[in-house]
Amino acid sequence: MTKIVVVDNHGQFTHLEHRALRDLGVEAELIDNDTPPEDIDADGVVLSGGPDMDRIGQSPAYLEADVPVLGICLGMQLIAEELGGRVDSGDYGGYADVTVELTDEDDPLTGSLHPETRVWASHADEVVELPDGFERTATSDVCGIEAMSDTDRDLYGVQWHPEVAHTEEGDVIFENFRDICEAN
Repeated sequence: MTKIVVVDNHGQFTHLEHRALRDLGVEAELIDNDTPPEDIDADGVVLSGGPDMDRIGQSPAYLEADVPVLGICLGMQLIAEELGGRVDSGDYGGYADVTVELTDEDDPLTGSLHPETRVWASHADEVVELPDGFERTATSDVCGIEAMSDTDRDLYGVQWHPEVAHTEEGDVIFENFRDICEAN
């Protein structure tokens, strides 16, 4: 059975990420972000959302864990920042229902949602410059980089929250990530 750990960055929806994976039949474990990567045995890692970069614990170390990583909201932002991209305040602000345009129909994480989907996202902070090796895989009229992928390193990020009911096809993101982990 595929095992994916959800690293808790103190986001208000983290428990829903854990549940979404369990509902897919994945062995999912919710772990504190102070847990060192060498203490876990998993096929993949989800870096959850959270309130701010000052509370990400050991999360950056998971980028070197040699398993696929999915960053959600703050998780995506910390991937970008740790690997040389840039995060800044968004123009739009808080949570909103957003139409996202999927720009790469071959992307293993988001491509199956092409050409667009409705999501629930916060844009208080957002990735404004991609790190080397990443491609933008989604955009919207309120955020230039709604999702990003580095398929060579199996590192993925979405600005939106696929785990909440307001995101129309959020379960597809978790299904696709499970498939990525199983193929790794």
